[in-house]
Amino acid sequence: MRSEAGSGQTVAVFGAYGHTGRFVVAQLLERGFVPVLSGRDAGRLGEVAAAYGPGLDVRPASVDDAASLDRALAGTAAVINCAGPFATTAAPVIEAALRAGIPYVDVAAEIEANVDTFAHFTDRARAAGAVIVPAMAFYGGLGDLLVTAAMGDWTTADEAHIAYGLNSWHPTPGTREAGRISGERRNGRRVRHTNGKLEYHSDALPTLKWPFPEPMGTRAVIGEFTMADVVTIPSHLTIPEVRTYMTVEAAGDLAAPDTPAPSAVDEHGRSDQTFLVDVVVRSGETERHAVARGQDIYAVTAPLAVEAVHRILTGRTRTVGVASAGEIFDASELLRALAPHISVEVEVGQ
Repeated sequence: MRSEAGSGQTVAVFGAYGHTGRFVVAQLLERGFVPVLSGRDAGRLGEVAAAYGPGLDVRPASVDDAASLDRALAGTAAVINCAGPFATTAAPVIEAALRAGIPYVDVAAEIEANVDTFAHFTDRARAAGAVIVPAMAFYGGLGDLLVTAAMGDWTTADEAHIAYGLNSWHPTPGTREAGRISGERRNGRRVRHTNGKLEYHSDALPTLKWPFPEPMGTRAVIGEFTMADVVTIPSHLTIPEVRTYMTVEAAGDLAAPDTPAPSAVDEHGRSDQTFLVDVVVRSGETERHAVARGQDIYAVTAPLAVEAVHRILTGRTRTVGVASAGEIFDASELLRALAPHISVEVEVGQ
C-alpha cells in the first residue's frame, strides 16, 4: 500500500502554469504537499493559484535571473521543473537547487537536455551528496522503470525494446517547442542508441509491425522513434541496443502542424488519449517483458514526478548525484505505488 506523502512539506513547481505543471500541482496537493508556484508569468501563476483556492504561494522567477530562482526555492523541500524547453531551463534550475541544497526532479523528454544534465552535473552533484533526477516522466522515466523491473536479476542484456502504443498524440505547445529545439540541435538529423552509444543519422525511419498485447494487438509502428529512454536506461544498465517505437497514428498526430492540443474529458483534466507501453528485454535467446497501461501521457507524468519527490524526501533512494528513475529507486516497488494511475505487469520469466 502506498504510504502517505507530504505532511505539509513545500515543493516548488517551476513552470506551474504549463499543461504538465498544472497536473503536478494537483498531484502535490492530493499527496499532502504544499506546492509553491513559480515560472516567468506572474499573471498565469496567479490563475493557477486562484484555481486551487487561497493560500498557495506565487513566486515569479526567470531562468536568466538567478536571484529570482533563489527566492523561488527558498525554504522549499524540493523542486520539480516542468518548464520546457529543458535545453534552456534545466541547468539554471539545477544550479538554483544546488545552491538551495534541495533535490531536483524534472520531466524533460528532450534527449539532448538529459544528456547535458548527466554530462554537466554528475560529478558536482555526487560530491555534494545532492539528488538530481532528470526525465522523471512518461518518456524517459516510465520506460526506464519498466526495463529495470523486467531485468530482474540480470546485470546485462543484449537489447531493450520500448514500444509506445498511443491511440493518439495531441502535443502541447511545450512539446512542439521542445521538438523544434531538439531538431535544431541535431541539425535535422535523427538519433538512435546502438553499439552502446548515441548515433546521429539522416536515413529514413522504418515502419514495422509490433505485436502489442491484446486488446491493442499488432500495430504499425515507426522504428527508431527515439525518446529519452535512450539516455536514462544506458545511464545505469549495460544494454548496448536500446530501441524505441511509436504507433504510426500517434507519430502522424505529432508531425501534423494542425493537431490540436489536448482537451480534458474527465474531472481530473485528462484527455481521452490512452497508452500501452510494451517492453521487451533480451539476453541471448531469453526475453523478459513488462507492460504499462493508462490514460494521458501528460497527466500520468505528475504521479511519476511526485512519487519521486516523496521517495527522495523519505530517504528511499539508492544513490546520490544525477540518477535516472531506475537507478535511484526500487523500480518494481515504485511501479506498484503508481496504481491506480498506471496498470503494470512484469513477467521476468526464467
